[in-house]
Amino acid sequence: MCLGIPGELVEFVQEHEDLAVVDVSGVRRRVNVGLLADEGLRPGDWVLVHVGFALSKISEREAQAVFDYLQGLGQPYADELDALRGSDIG
Repeated sequence: MCLGIPGELVEFVQEHEDLAVVDVSGVRRRVNVGLLADEGLRPGDWVLVHVGFALSKISEREAQAVFDYLQGLGQPYADELDALRGSDIG
């Protein structure tokens, strides 16, 4: 199964224009936002992240709906969050 996980854009990485730091359930990761260059992304925006790429800009409401669904998956989602925590850039 492929999971797209919502992340809130925290900041852009100055030295790499296509990279941004996003917060995914309390874990901060760098993701490539180049696919969304025309979306006018800003800190506070929500994006759907899959394998290190922001695939689409979503609303906060959509992000919460996805979080609610993922939490309903139980252990598989908990395992995914544990894997994310291992790559936290803090």
